[in-house]
Amino acid sequence: MNKKILPIIVCIAIVALGGGLFARQYFVGAETVQPVPQLNFSLPDLADKPQSVTQWQGKILIINFWATWCPPCLKEIPEFIKLQDEYKDKGLQFVGIAIEDKQPVEDYLKRIKINYPVLIGGEGATMLAQQLGNVINTVPFTVIVNQQGQIVHHQLGELTREKVLEVIEPLLTVK
Repeated sequence: MNKKILPIIVCIAIVALGGGLFARQYFVGAETVQPVPQLNFSLPDLADKPQSVTQWQGKILIINFWATWCPPCLKEIPEFIKLQDEYKDKGLQFVGIAIEDKQPVEDYLKRIKINYPVLIGGEGATMLAQQLGNVINTVPFTVIVNQQGQIVHHQLGELTREKVLEVIEPLLTVK
């Protein structure tokens, strides 16, 4: 084999391997993942009162990281409001975590009534989202937690009603 071609082939192989690993890491966010240890964090609500995630223990918890400047985030919220209404009596609880300051969130909530808790995470919420699987630091980012407090799904980007139902339906039958 020509000695000039071998380094080119090696470089192409390395780039292809790196691209494949990146793609796998990127697309795994849209799949169901294996349960991980229980969550334990606290963030302030709009009244600056700390809210611990443990208060929703025993429920199916959908934690949505969002921002008022994010069009896909705002697109999801009306569907999340409907799902919260439809499934609250079956043990489903949405929690929104804004990754920005309180004022824009308060302004947004004057225009749309969200029927689930909204916490203010600021920049610290970005690190929390990364710890929970947000490998590309994107919003919206959502995790679904089972009744045992384990993450069973994480979603990079927009989460549809259909995907929510696909993930929670099996959990609704677990007692």
